Amino acid sequence: MIRDALRSFAQERLAPNAARWDRDHHFPKEELQELARLGAFGVAVPEEYGGAGLDYVALALVLEEIAAGDGGTSTIISVNNCPVCSIGMAYAN
Repeated sequence: MIRDALRSFAQERLAPNAARWDRDHHFPKEELQELARLGAFGVAVPEEYGGAGLDYVALALVLEEIAAGDGGTSTIISVNNCPVCSIGMAYAN
């Protein structure tokens, strides 16, 4: 399940680096690309539009797992999934 994969990723790749990234004002570009491959972006977007087709409860679980490793990275994922995808789904043709 996506939750298990994200939990492992967060503990192995995010948590060990989170304090240093905050201190150095680092943007975790490579880790975000890997999170995209794992399905963390577009969680509640319907499958026909390239998303995972899950609900907002699933999104909350995804964000919880990522936040356990790094709150900043979880915020980036949250902003993409919530307002950005919601606006796109509401107004895109």
